[in-house]
Amino acid sequence: MAHADDFRSRLKIWLLEMRVPFFTAVIVPTILGTAFAWYEAGAFSPGLFVLTLGGLVFLHAGANVVNDYFDFRNGTDRVNKNRSPFNGGSPFILDGTLTARQVYRAALGFFVAGSLVGIYLAIEVSYLVLVLGIVGVATGFFYTSPRVNLARRGVGEVALGLAFGPIIVSGTYLVQTGEITLASFLIGLPVGLLIGLVLFVNQFPDMEADRTAGKTHWVVRMGLQRASRWYAGLMVATFSTILALWAIDLYPPLVLLALVPALMAAKAAKVVLDKHLIFKDLLPAQAMTIQVHMMVGLLLSAGFLLSALL
Repeated sequence: MAHADDFRSRLKIWLLEMRVPFFTAVIVPTILGTAFAWYEAGAFSPGLFVLTLGGLVFLHAGANVVNDYFDFRNGTDRVNKNRSPFNGGSPFILDGTLTARQVYRAALGFFVAGSLVGIYLAIEVSYLVLVLGIVGVATGFFYTSPRVNLARRGVGEVALGLAFGPIIVSGTYLVQTGEITLASFLIGLPVGLLIGLVLFVNQFPDMEADRTAGKTHWVVRMGLQRASRWYAGLMVATFSTILALWAIDLYPPLVLLALVPALMAAKAAKVVLDKHLIFKDLLPAQAMTIQVHMMVGLLLSAGFLLSALL
């Protein structure tokens, strides 16, 4: 019994370390790319879908875990006084529950597992899968790696937005259809913008700690007031992109269901504009940004699936 309790305890720690609730960042674009493949090409393989999703979850887990390792190494997590369920990393290295070495090895293990799935898909479908996979692994690993540190260079938000939006969507489409198209890349732009906004708003409470550690992302560079206006502007740009893609016939009319979460998005933007200096009051906006990302992605997918059926 003691062994079972210990196993459950360790499993819970590792699930928290991997930040399992944030796996929606890869689940949503994977579903969207698959839905578009069915709508556009009538292609759907359940087995390839499961393999794609599993590989991407492994890679995302690796990115989450290695980010904790590098943030521990660069000191940002040590000085962060504004940790929440949405930002600030996990506490397990700091409190001694896990060692830095354990976390780093786990991250490498997740990256290897995801890469093996990618290699299999590349052999079975197209070697372009390997190219996209390398871009994804590099983005996740080097986001905070001291050797490159995309966050410090001011390109982290853009890189992750592309990786978790157009690249995953078009890559999933590639796995299902055997080809990659400009359309499959462009339809992922709204979810890419939204995952970028999830990262962006979560950087508000981390700003001082990140600045101390030299993690000069765009919230650090702009300051909270200007960043709050950018958040609102990018949220408007997200829904404008949905309308633009419909206007050029990349989205069928039913995909406009994805405009419904605009009301929640507006509420989140108001919170950020009004409360950007009071971090505890930003928590609802952080939660709503994640919800808007998930709802928009799933409604886009539903629009494609319904259009295919009708």
